[in-house]
Amino acid sequence: MRKPGFLFAVGALLLGFVVVILGAYTRLVHAGLGCPDWPGCYGFLSVPRSDAALELAQLRFPDNPVEAFKAWAEMIHRYAAGLLGLTILGLALLALKYRQREGYPLKLPLALLALVICQALFGMWTVTLKLWPQVVTAHLLGGFATLSLLFLLCLRLSGRLPADVGLTALRPLGRAVLAVVIVQIALGGWVSSNYAAVACLDLPTCHGQWWPEMDFVAGFNIFQEIGPNYLGGMLYGEGRTAIHVTHRIGALITLIATLLLVWKLYRAGLTATAVGLSLVLFTQLGLGISNILAHLPLAVAVAHNAVGALLLLTLVLVNYRLRPAAIRVNAQRRSPVGQWTPG
Repeated sequence: MRKPGFLFAVGALLLGFVVVILGAYTRLVHAGLGCPDWPGCYGFLSVPRSDAALELAQLRFPDNPVEAFKAWAEMIHRYAAGLLGLTILGLALLALKYRQREGYPLKLPLALLALVICQALFGMWTVTLKLWPQVVTAHLLGGFATLSLLFLLCLRLSGRLPADVGLTALRPLGRAVLAVVIVQIALGGWVSSNYAAVACLDLPTCHGQWWPEMDFVAGFNIFQEIGPNYLGGMLYGEGRTAIHVTHRIGALITLIATLLLVWKLYRAGLTATAVGLSLVLFTQLGLGISNILAHLPLAVAVAHNAVGALLLLTLVLVNYRLRPAAIRVNAQRRSPVGQWTPG
């Protein structure tokens, strides 16, 4: 039976998905610094358009001339993210209202509210620290985490999809594959934030070699200095190549691990779940290959982010179904011989 707020949570989930896609688009069109300040844009609540506003914006930020397209891309993402934050606040207030109702989730909406506050901070630091890769990657992971928790809240409020009793033996594998996908998403964020997506333009080799020259120390230096403008990236070729190749290796590990889970789910009788997971997996793989061979076309790159989110949500669903069922014993009494029997 559906709980109050279910449709509200579904709306928040859809809005969260839009925010993730807008974030990917903003990053891919290099509009992360389309507005050099936060939360406004050149000191305004919206993108400056009049001659007087443009002149004032130029005086405030002489090193950052207004580019309307990039500024609007950034601000639309901020508006959508702000609306999502208010929606999650509403879900938290709703949870407090129904906190006395048995089975109504309280901790999850409150965790979402805390997470979205952190996301606002990361959004600010993304701008103020000039696209520092560590913050950009953390911001992306926070967006995916928000989406996952919203989906989990929808599942909790739906009152459907009971645990599949007897399949809890698959839980370790389900959790392991979920962890692998999260690591792969983090690697994808690191690829994007360091502009390493086109570091290799051939497949299955890279620069015509199976193991090209790479600098893993530079590529995965999480102690990069704060201060330079990271728009366009600061790494040289070998560092970017190391990041790109690592992401490819991660994709192969993800493929093998997920296919193993698909096979186990199919053998366990969850045919529809297995087929759905495999379709999302191969779609994501195809988009990744297309990004390389077609040199990162915008539509394909955005779709790669969107389907990556779908893959994560699919694995959240799988793990939700594999959770242990709650065993409740009601209206029972102890028999004279110490046995529990229905009353």
